[in-house]
Amino acid sequence: MPIVDVSALLGRAGPPVPEVARDIERACRDSGFFYVVGHGVPAALLDRLDTLSRRFFALPVAGKMDIAMRHGGAAWRGYFPLGAELTSGRPDRKEGLYFGAELGEDDPRVRAGLPLHGRNLFPAQVPELRTVVLDYLDALTATAQAVLRGVAVSLDLDADYFAHGYTADPTVLFRIFHYPPSPPDDDDWGVGEHTDYGLLTLLAQDDNGGLQVRTAGGWIDAPPIPDAFVCNIGDMLDRLTGGWYRSTPHRVRNLSGRDRLSFPFFFDPDFTAEVPPLPRRASGDADRGSRWDGQDLQAFSGTYGAYLINKVSHVFPQLRQAVRLPADG
Repeated sequence: MPIVDVSALLGRAGPPVPEVARDIERACRDSGFFYVVGHGVPAALLDRLDTLSRRFFALPVAGKMDIAMRHGGAAWRGYFPLGAELTSGRPDRKEGLYFGAELGEDDPRVRAGLPLHGRNLFPAQVPELRTVVLDYLDALTATAQAVLRGVAVSLDLDADYFAHGYTADPTVLFRIFHYPPSPPDDDDWGVGEHTDYGLLTLLAQDDNGGLQVRTAGGWIDAPPIPDAFVCNIGDMLDRLTGGWYRSTPHRVRNLSGRDRLSFPFFFDPDFTAEVPPLPRRASGDADRGSRWDGQDLQAFSGTYGAYLINKVSHVFPQLRQAVRLPADG
């Protein structure tokens, strides 16, 4: 997968923006995945996040369940145990923490009762995790906005097309996943084949590997590179571009023999926004054929929030019972 230096998109010295945009276009057209360097996120912040996360996952299950997701209500934040998350109806071999933008009770989105919006749940046993997670959310939000500036230029749009529109009030979701080692002869996946739902994902991963990306030539490994994020595009960027950029299936199996941590940060459109294809991309990209799962991203109507809840409800079926969207009646 290509490596893209985004320094210039953050106002620092680096390859000129048009060159960066061309690199992003090639990556999005080829595999939908690339590595991001020059992002400026301090390595010390990631190291601290890794250390504190390992401290949390080392707790007894009963201690971790103090912040189980059922305590998060419609905000849908907190801890889920091993096997509680599903991909294509099959339990994943991972446990994890769900976070999002930290919103108080006075926030208009919280007052409106929007699902997946609200306060985070943090473990009392690892109190330092709160500050580190919130600092990380701020840092990755800035990085994601910068990468989207490159995406916008690659599509012949104004550089701030997303920041002044779909991500002026973005849906920000963050996960910390722990993948126990899988036996070599085990056919369970840490997470099965899937695409992401929104615009961009920025993934930090530890040194153990395990991420695989589906390409035209078959599955390839996406190993960790020091000081680099893995970036991939989601279903909404696929929809916006009429399939010109495709959201790419990926999966994880931890065969390292060690505990694997990953830190996916999802940067998505405003929860209440509709996301129609760009006018000149509306006809799609017929030469690329149908999606891997047969889904037609142009067929649904409604808001990104409705799309997201529908997708996440397949991962956590109990979510559909915990939230109620306006479209539900």
